[in-house]
Amino acid sequence: QVQLVESGGGLVQTGGSLRLSCAASGSIFSVNTMGWYRQAPGKQRELVAYITNGGSTVYADSVKGRFTISRDNAKNTVDLQMNRLKPEDTAVYYCNKFPLSLIARGYWGQGTQVTVSS
Repeated sequence: QVQLVESGGGLVQTGGSLRLSCAASGSIFSVNTMGWYRQAPGKQRELVAYITNGGSTVYADSVKGRFTISRDNAKNTVDLQMNRLKPEDTAVYYCNKFPLSLIARGYWGQGTQVTVSS
């Protein structure tokens, strides 16, 4: 059974930093590309960044140069270091496979809330 548990969110001022972590259990992690997604109030969930099993990364234009995704394959964790945060980064952040398969759409965890005050 796959379980995704996100942590590390909080309230931070504009320009501040947070580090999110996702712990993955089950078969989802070891061979899969993993991504961080976010959903702001009233908006659709969007991809923030993803990292392949080999460590290659891709970022959304809105976070490029500010966010860094990393993974530890031994610990089955994927982290998101967020620097120079902006109010528009306010959202609930989730991790999951990338791309999302039909099965993976059933894997969402509870997410972690990030709130950036202006």
